[in-house]
Amino acid sequence: MNIALLNEVSSPRRADQAMASKLAALAHPARLEILKRLAASNSCCCRDVVAHLDLAQSTVSQHLKMLVAAGLVRYSADGQRSLYSVDHEALDNVSRAVADLAASCRSCC
Repeated sequence: MNIALLNEVSSPRRADQAMASKLAALAHPARLEILKRLAASNSCCCRDVVAHLDLAQSTVSQHLKMLVAAGLVRYSADGQRSLYSVDHEALDNVSRAVADLAASCRSCC
């Protein structure tokens, strides 16, 4: 198989894998609550999120790590604090992708 053709075939697969990763990160009630909390402010540290949820700090930290890895939340260090904020562009992209998928499912067969 020629390399150009391989890239054409694998690029959509990579995009689908990246989107699946984002959707998987959203598929947990605690992570949805964390996103809502982060969206309510410019940025939060883990402790701020923990204060509003009935979860241990270590649990919130793991959920934040997954959201960052999926590209839905941004991480930045501010001295000794770790700050997290929603990546609104990434969430908009997920929203568009789901809407496009729904539209394509309605139009087929």
